[in-house]
Order: sequence, then C-alpha cells, then structure tokens
Amino acid sequence: MDKPIIQPRFKDSPHFRNFWEKGNGKQLIDFSGAEVSFNNFDQFSPYFYHVDEMGDQVVKDVYLAKKFHEASREIEGYIRNGVSEADNVPESVKKLFTQTQKIPDWLDYNLLKNGAELCMRSNLDSLISLRDYCLMGGYDYAYLNKPLVATEALKKGAVKRLSETLDFWVNATRYDALELHAKGYEFAIKTRLIHSYARLSIKKYYKEWDTESWGEPINSWDMMATYIGFSLVFLHSLQKLGNTFSAEEEEGIFHLWKYVGYLLGIPEQLLPDNKKQATEYFYLWTSVQPPSDKDSILLAHSLLNESLENPILKFKFERKNLRYLHICCTWFLLDDEVCKRLEIPDVSAKNLFPKTKMVINKVYDKFVSREARIKKGNKDQMKVLEDYLRITKNSNFH
Repeated sequence: MDKPIIQPRFKDSPHFRNFWEKGNGKQLIDFSGAEVSFNNFDQFSPYFYHVDEMGDQVVKDVYLAKKFHEASREIEGYIRNGVSEADNVPESVKKLFTQTQKIPDWLDYNLLKNGAELCMRSNLDSLISLRDYCLMGGYDYAYLNKPLVATEALKKGAVKRLSETLDFWVNATRYDALELHAKGYEFAIKTRLIHSYARLSIKKYYKEWDTESWGEPINSWDMMATYIGFSLVFLHSLQKLGNTFSAEEEEGIFHLWKYVGYLLGIPEQLLPDNKKQATEYFYLWTSVQPPSDKDSILLAHSLLNESLENPILKFKFERKNLRYLHICCTWFLLDDEVCKRLEIPDVSAKNLFPKTKMVINKVYDKFVSREARIKKGNKDQMKVLEDYLRITKNSNFH
C-alpha cells in the first residue's frame, strides 16, 4: 500500500497561527533567528510514516522469540560487551549494534561535555523546564500523545512515567555518559527497543490506530519533535527562567541530543545542529498536529496531580504547595492559550515564584563559579532521581 501524502493540514488553524505569530513559537523564532516557511515540507513529511525498522526487527528476533527476562538479559549482554561480525547472534542484532557502535564522523566529545555541563549547571531549573514546559507543552499536540493513550500510559501513573523520563535524562546528561557501553549509551539502546516493542504492540492490538491521521506509532518525525523538546525547548525554558548560557554550551546541548537521537535510530537528516535549524524543523512538524483533545487534558492533569500522589514529600501541605509551584511555572513558561486548552487551574500570584527564580538565577550567576554550580547541580539532580527511583521501585507504582 502506498503511504499517504501528507499536507501541512493545520497551517491555517488558529492554534498554529497564534503559537507562531504571537506565542512561544514567535519567541522561538526571535530566539533562534529562524526563517520559517513550508518550502522543505515535502522533505520532512514522509518521516510521519517512517519507523526504526532495525529496532523493530531486533524486538521480533529477540524479545518476541523468548521469555521477556531472558531477552532483556541477552540485550544487556550485547550493550555491555559489544557485538562483533564474528558473534553468533541474529543478523538484526548485528545490524543495530554495528550502527550504534560506529562513532559518527561528526561526533565531538568536547561539545558533549559542554552540553552535559549546561544540563547539570542549571540544577533544578533543568527539571522544571523538562516537566513544566517540555513535557506539559508536548501534551498540547494531540496526535503526538496517541501512543501514550494506546499503551495505556495513564494507568501506569505520572509518578512512574516521570521517574522513567528523569532516569533516562539524568543518565544521558552526565560526563562521559554516552561512551560506548556507558550508562547513557545503555539507556539510549534500551529506550530504542522499548519504542519498537510499543510500536509493534500498538500495531498488533490497538485496532483503532488511525495511521493516515496520526502517522505510524512512534514515527521518526514525532521522535524528532520529542528530541527538539530536549534541546531547543529546554534552552528556551532555561532562558525564560533567567539562566544564561555560552555559545559553546548551546551548541553542546544540540550536539548531545543529536548523538542520543542517532543512537535511538532517528534519521540523521532530522537531527538539528543548532537552534535556527531546530525551530525551522519544529515549525513544519507542528503544522500536522491538532491542539489538545480530551486525552491531552487527562495526561496534563495526571502530571499536575503527580505532586499530590508522590510520597517523596511527607506532608500533604508540602505536596499541595509543590503542585501550586508547578502550576505557576506552567503558566509562566507556556502560552496562556495552551494552559487554557489543557485546563490548567488558574491560581493567585502565579508569576511570583518564577520571577523570584529569575532574580535568584541572575544573582547566583554573578557570585557562584561555574564549576561550583555544575557540582551542586549534579548532586541535587542525582538526589531527585534517587528519591524517585526509591519510591517507584519500592512501592505499588506500576
């Protein structure tokens, strides 16, 4: 069957125009110097129906051919020890590991280091950005969320989902994390295979999947948008919260996520090198995404209420206060229109906390050395991750 030809179907819709003409999209254009147009639309749109076939074949040959724990142990062995041409392993495994073990010519370890340092240096602002801008803002794109709905992610709960995202992000953004066989490399390969496993399950069991409208489940174009969230949107959020970053750190963030994307099997031509490219790519992708629907609202509220469900904080008043602070940051970082669509509750004095944060960041920037901030940021982020892992591993958060 021929793949459908896709058009920028929402380019004249109010949600698209408002975002790019007066909302965060306009800010991204100003921030990046992007020149947005639909000239390259046909170059990118086929990726709406493109998937990581290499990863899918490994899942068929390993995970679907054995007991799950046996397959997982086997894959872990390949990740830790590597795979060579001489090894007696399925052809698909050879292909995937030949790709991930080949260091691309463009990889620059110094840039990876700069990107990791910015992630650590920005401390809890990094985590606020990921949660209240990147993740929450992503819920406004209705088709992007369909795989989460199809795999019943809501039943799993936001605490577990957040814990997994945090685990992946922290482990991909430390020093030397993406060296072959290191922790970040391991997370990238495992995440890639989880995506393939989910995609094959959706295609087999979820009969309502609408490929023409929604694209293939977890398609390459949606993957590009997700990783632009970790780079472009993340940077924009840090800037909004009063953080500054050098040209090397900025370049480093894009480089780091380009390499993670490469390990995840995203085609290289979809992985931007800088904020100008990222904004131009993102513009095209948003033109095929409708605004929030009822599933988006459920996902957004599940994330908002995570603070109330999460037992990391002992007392109810602390949890309610944390939820309030996340609501304040969400209103501050996202467009009002998006917050209204996602039905984010309106709260009093909502700009007070983010604006105080901006002032503190400017002072902190002036008086605390970069090295001290990297060290403290790493320590604080690791502590948050440990708390989440403790809660999700030792409780009923399935």
